[in-house]
Amino acid sequence: MSTTEGKAHGDASRRDAHTRRQGELPDRLQAAGGMIEGAATQVAGETEGSEAAAFGVASFYSLLARPHQKVRVCTGLSCRMKGADDVLAAAEAAGLPVEECSCLAACDVPPAVLKDRVTLPEVSSADMRATKGDWSALVSSSERVHATDDVNEVTWCGDIGPVDADPATLSINMGAAEDYSGAGLAKAGELSDEAFFDELEASGLQGRGGAGFPAHIKWRAVAGQPVTERFVVLNADEGEPGTFKDRELMMRRPDLVIEGLAIAARAVGADAIYLYLRGEFQVPRERLEHAVAQFEKAGLIDGLQFHMHEGQGAYICGEETALLEALEGKRGMPRLKPPFPVEVGLWGKPTLIHNVETIACVPAILAKGGAYFKAQGRDEAGAKLYCISGHVARPGTYELPLGVTLDELVEAAGGYVGELKAFCPGGASAGFLPASERSRPLDYKSLAEVGSMLGSAGVVVLNDTVDMRWACLEQLRFFEEESCGQCAPCRIGTRYLRESVDRDVAGDCQSNGDSALAHVDDVAWQMGEGSICGLGQIAALPLTSARQYFPADFATAGEQT
Repeated sequence: MSTTEGKAHGDASRRDAHTRRQGELPDRLQAAGGMIEGAATQVAGETEGSEAAAFGVASFYSLLARPHQKVRVCTGLSCRMKGADDVLAAAEAAGLPVEECSCLAACDVPPAVLKDRVTLPEVSSADMRATKGDWSALVSSSERVHATDDVNEVTWCGDIGPVDADPATLSINMGAAEDYSGAGLAKAGELSDEAFFDELEASGLQGRGGAGFPAHIKWRAVAGQPVTERFVVLNADEGEPGTFKDRELMMRRPDLVIEGLAIAARAVGADAIYLYLRGEFQVPRERLEHAVAQFEKAGLIDGLQFHMHEGQGAYICGEETALLEALEGKRGMPRLKPPFPVEVGLWGKPTLIHNVETIACVPAILAKGGAYFKAQGRDEAGAKLYCISGHVARPGTYELPLGVTLDELVEAAGGYVGELKAFCPGGASAGFLPASERSRPLDYKSLAEVGSMLGSAGVVVLNDTVDMRWACLEQLRFFEEESCGQCAPCRIGTRYLRESVDRDVAGDCQSNGDSALAHVDDVAWQMGEGSICGLGQIAALPLTSARQYFPADFATAGEQT
């Protein structure tokens, strides 16, 4: 190597080291107390970066930007239908440092409250009053909470089902005991690379995080890259309103998540695995760390490095490229695609990114065969974790054949509460469907036929007491709050839609006499065509679908209380 070549190589190595050191920014800012006086200066010195970069990161993420707000009440749709407004008012009356927050992935146990970074289920107004103004004394009186003498050490789980399911029909089986035998890992080691990918293809596994993209295509793409350094990333930044299956999965079957990640890493030629969990998932992180330790003790994951990364509060980081930006220590703003992460991902290297449920399906596919997994679905492959909340008797997470109907899902969840009016089939991003669609299969293709989507399978059921204008307004507020602001169609459009519905509720009209909603369809089209990522592209769907199916709810002024 010439002197010039050596210097160039050394410069590149130093740049790479500095770039990766920037990835420590969020964790260091958290350790420094968040966005408090002097934190940006301190962290900039520790990472050899600029104060502007540190301040920019701290101000982007809610848990860093407002560290003094120790109590956050979820005001998502499911929590508001269960009394979150009263809980928030009680917290304010008690003098607590409180604010509203977006979905806490606890829609099955509403109202949910974040105490510092610990999520509490089924918090009541009485719980807030009992604090007498001391946020550290806040506890949930819910019977599902298992607390120790330390009120900050709280463990709880939601409900799962069906209770009478045949284990042979389940690929995940959240009610089963954890299994650290590594049967899936062992089977993967017996297969050639091509035989492995063929088995994955035969399973028909699609991404369970929202897009439904065939998994085998992503795996083959990463494995076929000429760049030898590659990464596997777990997307556990579960923030879609109505969705909580990944939280429950990590709590109950962390063994499947870690085994699936190990299989993936060896299949695509990666040594480093990054697990990105939202900052509110303190106990799920501990469960995953325990699972890693168990596999290490058994000697089954030698040579693999697992890195836990704590998110700092930003729904947009559930978008895969925004998540990569966050892992690199930047503001979580989506990248333009192409290139796709399979080619240029974490730190510019080929990266396989998957949702928690997708990864957890892999051990069973390897241990029992792709055909076994595929046969568990109906028209599409596999069993599926469905979250269901709202007006049902037993909200929770249910593993059922992909393609069940709403009525079948609700039957597993104990039945409807009241008369069905509408439902979200796949979280806020899927908009609303009327009761007449209750027999439509809850799968990717069937829901796309009516302009909706399965998404994360976060099903929210609304009965006939709910005003759909009010319901869509709650979803619009969420998207406006969680827009990263990078692109104008989303940044301006989400605010415009929310303001338009606010004006419609108040009975106001445009200055020229047009309805307050006269231009929302045009704005929705512009957002869909011009936004960089999926948030802006679908943020109007709650409004457009509610107006399509429930026009009577938009006919008069006055908001539901």
